[in-house]
Amino acid sequence: MDVTVPGGAPDASDLLRRDWEAQVGDAVPIPPCRPVTDDDYRVRIHHSKVADMVVDDVYSDSIVGGTGGTFNHLNDCVVLHVVRRGGWRFGRSDGAGDTVEVSAGQFLARYNAPSWDFGISSRTASQVLILPAGELRPLMGDRHLAGPCDGAPLRVLMAHVETVTSVLDDLSPAAVQAARNAMTELVKGVLTGGVDGDEPQLAPALAGAAQRILEGLLTEPELSPRLLARELNVSVRTLHRAFADQGEPLMAYVRRRRIERALQDLTSPGSRLSVRQAAARWGFADSSHFVRACKKRYGQTPSQYARIHADLSEGAVEREVVRSVVQDRQAGVEVAPVQGDVEQGLGDRAREIVGGREAVG
Repeated sequence: MDVTVPGGAPDASDLLRRDWEAQVGDAVPIPPCRPVTDDDYRVRIHHSKVADMVVDDVYSDSIVGGTGGTFNHLNDCVVLHVVRRGGWRFGRSDGAGDTVEVSAGQFLARYNAPSWDFGISSRTASQVLILPAGELRPLMGDRHLAGPCDGAPLRVLMAHVETVTSVLDDLSPAAVQAARNAMTELVKGVLTGGVDGDEPQLAPALAGAAQRILEGLLTEPELSPRLLARELNVSVRTLHRAFADQGEPLMAYVRRRRIERALQDLTSPGSRLSVRQAAARWGFADSSHFVRACKKRYGQTPSQYARIHADLSEGAVEREVVRSVVQDRQAGVEVAPVQGDVEQGLGDRAREIVGGREAVG
């Protein structure tokens, strides 16, 4: 859904409701709300339904409204807001408790049965998880829970959410239900401050979160399972089991990614890195370890791999030059001679074609 309401429109709330309902009907219920900006008001929502749970990616300009309770909007749900930019503000309509503000880099989980007044600041981007209260409310009662987005339980949860929503259309009903059950367990981890490492449905989410963290740690020579487990607030045994369930041991995954990143550096255009420098950058003890690991995986040393990659790249350039010349001649376009460095880099047959000395069919 993508709705824009002109700034200063006297009937802004009616325009918002009309366009919202025209685009999505009842799939995403609109709360009682009104824009509070003199500029154009815009709201975008990407809506994913995982069994009886909902994941909404939300962008909104400044707006105020109400939800839960007497507003009849998402009653008896637990709602989790993960704020990437901007901020949300909540206060109980009955005046109970203090106003709660959650800004970029924070999350807020709350029970939505009471009536809440809310406000969204300009250009706010967030993910909103709407969850049945049954299994979750006993963990939180009527209280709310806020915290930083970089905590281990939330990172694991959001890695799972990202994976599920990206493949949702391809999942069978049974797989959707399994994804939903794993999401419930991970939200419980957010509410209680820890992930149950013995829950087998959580292995894919835990491995996915670990892989995302590892991408920022591959250059660390002291990278170890213990360090990663501490980042995720799980045991080393749980971490190893999560990777084993995905078919690749943890340190084998680390070794593979280090080899891949080092080879990317060696073969990137204009790279002047030596094998020794690439090995040092990506956490290998020395260049000989890198060479042995690369040869075991690809059957080639890093230097051989880089040379072959360079030859293939030159071949691709040659094919593109010839293809362009052939197409232009077939279209009757006069082709200027290919000269200089490009001509020198072409093979004999290609030079004959682009030089016009061989017919092209």
